[in-house]
Amino acid sequence: MMVRVSDDPPPEENPANTAEEATPATPPQRLRTLLVIAVILLGLDLLTKCLVVANLKPGEPVSLIGDWARLSLVRNPGAAFSMATGMTWLLTLVATAVVIGVVRIGRTLRSLWWAIGLGMVLGGALGNLVDRLFRAPGPLQGHVVDFLAIGWWPVFNVADSSIVCGAILLVVLTVFGFEPNGTRTGRDEPATATADTTANKTSEGNTA
Repeated sequence: MMVRVSDDPPPEENPANTAEEATPATPPQRLRTLLVIAVILLGLDLLTKCLVVANLKPGEPVSLIGDWARLSLVRNPGAAFSMATGMTWLLTLVATAVVIGVVRIGRTLRSLWWAIGLGMVLGGALGNLVDRLFRAPGPLQGHVVDFLAIGWWPVFNVADSSIVCGAILLVVLTVFGFEPNGTRTGRDEPATATADTTANKTSEGNTA
């Protein structure tokens, strides 16, 4: 019994498919992710504030879990967790600068986790900025609506939580060397050095 061996070369992989699989997410894709997260958190923050203002009165907290977790309407002229209460106008300008800065950075992002972290910061910053621009006593001086009281912690809102959690995520990414462009510090350089060493050895072998 004869077995015919084909001389045809094995089928090659489609270069287009290979390129698509190896291509990382582009900055526009990450910017969209960032903006979607920001919009969701902004909507959640505004919705909860509207519900609280419509149903709660200042000085009349509602208990959720005994005295440990309560809903308590507070109008805060300061920053997150009632800090810097006498600098409302300055905080408004800072929040505006943060929003602009995050959007600018987001245009060059390739890292999904950086997009998530910056989206959380952006959503929270926008939530409190809306209060400072449109709530009483007036533009740049508006008081932020806070309503979550947990234990001894100062009263806060969804936007505050979003900013803090996003900032923590960004710090963790930075500490472990994850860059906004999708690379990791300390991982890419050794790989490049190894590739250069291999190329040099190959060149020396060919010369010999």
